[in-house]
Amino acid sequence: MTHIRRLEKNRPQESGHKPDYLLFGVFGLILLFGLIILTSAGSALGYEKFGDSYYFIRHQILFGLLPGSLLFFLFYKFHYEKLKKFANPLLFVSILMLIIVFIPGVGADYGTAKSWINVAGYSFQPAEMVKLTFLLYLANWLSKRGESGVRDFYYGLLPFVFLIGIISVLMLLQPDMGTLSIIIFMCLAVFFASGARFKHVIGLIGAGVFAIFLLIKAAPYRAARLTTFLQPELDPLGIGYHINQAFLAIGSGGIFGRGFGRSRQKFSYLPEVTGDSIFAIMAEELGFIFAFFLIVLFAFLMYRGFRVAEKTSDAFGKLVATGIISWFAFQAFFNICSMVGLMPITGVPLPFISSGGTALAIAMAAMGILLNISKHTKQN
Repeated sequence: MTHIRRLEKNRPQESGHKPDYLLFGVFGLILLFGLIILTSAGSALGYEKFGDSYYFIRHQILFGLLPGSLLFFLFYKFHYEKLKKFANPLLFVSILMLIIVFIPGVGADYGTAKSWINVAGYSFQPAEMVKLTFLLYLANWLSKRGESGVRDFYYGLLPFVFLIGIISVLMLLQPDMGTLSIIIFMCLAVFFASGARFKHVIGLIGAGVFAIFLLIKAAPYRAARLTTFLQPELDPLGIGYHINQAFLAIGSGGIFGRGFGRSRQKFSYLPEVTGDSIFAIMAEELGFIFAFFLIVLFAFLMYRGFRVAEKTSDAFGKLVATGIISWFAFQAFFNICSMVGLMPITGVPLPFISSGGTALAIAMAAMGILLNISKHTKQN
């Protein structure tokens, strides 16, 4: 277990070196792969809703890739340790935006969730920003407490639960269970990496399971999702429609796929073809080989990211790197597992692949920070 305080006292002052080019390369491959897949997956829906087969890829480039590239370059050049002084104000702004979504005329609905801010025709999802800003705040807060403070029940565990509770309440009011689950798992990974007691982490997981049980009892549609996960064949035209259409898409793709652009399920059969169902469309068109290749890319991204965290010599950088790569790993895991029936559908998009300008821009900013950290690791 990392000794946070000792790391802070004895941290060598590296002048910087070359970044992790393998990490950068696999990130670039996933990003390119995502743009290609989105071009095909969104063609039918784009033409149906907007009269433009290239609407979704155009939107992704203009509102995701371009601002994301700017943020990526900015944070790649900006020394990550300087982010400490911005952690508090950034978190304050993020929480404020989570509150603004409930203001009539400013907050925008998407399905049953009220999780967007719409200003002058431009939509922004504050919850995506919270993933990064809350991570920076939490990493700074935990690194200042040191391992002994983190392991203390009153000085470490209770304040951590309080911080998570504030974010959870605001996210549940929207409601956005999918994004909240990613934030919670990411925070637990950071809390554990900071030196928290194992029994505290297990206790938090147990409390989370109990909270999920209560949420399922409180909302019938969540219980229906769980039932569908356990027995997807019960209501194939009702609550089980989404997962059954995903199975049909993935199964019909076989080993080599139908061919790029030849999906049938994207023609108003499978819901959310540009969002959380995009993996199923990719598997239908490109087959098991490319679907497995994408999983390997995410696994390698996770490996290189955790390697950066392991080699980082200061506590703040180690925790930020752990949080960023945990965020992407959990989100990819949840999305892919829900599409193949290994867990209930939660509406979690596939990072760097699914449509969403805010999500892509913030994820690219996070990758810029991670690659900046990789320039200041210990060299073997």
